[in-house]
Amino acid sequence: MRQTIVQLLAAFCGSLGFSLLFGLRRRYLLVSSLGGLFAWAVYLLGHRFLPGVFLPNLLAAAFSALWAEALAHLLKCPATLFLTPAILPLVPGGELYYAMSSAVHSEMEAARLHGLVTLKTALAIGVGLSLVLALRELHARRD
Repeated sequence: MRQTIVQLLAAFCGSLGFSLLFGLRRRYLLVSSLGGLFAWAVYLLGHRFLPGVFLPNLLAAAFSALWAEALAHLLKCPATLFLTPAILPLVPGGELYYAMSSAVHSEMEAARLHGLVTLKTALAIGVGLSLVLALRELHARRD
């Protein structure tokens, strides 16, 4: 439980730091940072009940897109302001680092495994975001 709280706090702080770094307006900082926390919570729940990294990341990315679209509608501003900080905790930076480090040290099997996790995670994020944004677009055209 303690580890989960630390992870959620780190996701919040990472999203907050990103939002501050890119000059997000003060009134949007809390909700954009909460998006990162909630996305990571969805990932952790998905990871607990679903195998692998693809489906948990897909669910978390889809949640992030829904979160961003809902806030954009409520606050009358672009969804990108909330989407980018929300998906930040999902980005597979650690796996990419380990893949590159393993490749540099000629540990090709480890590089392949870490690279595969990186690829699956990136693909899941892309698919999750695309699904929600495509559904939103279909709904908007229907109205």
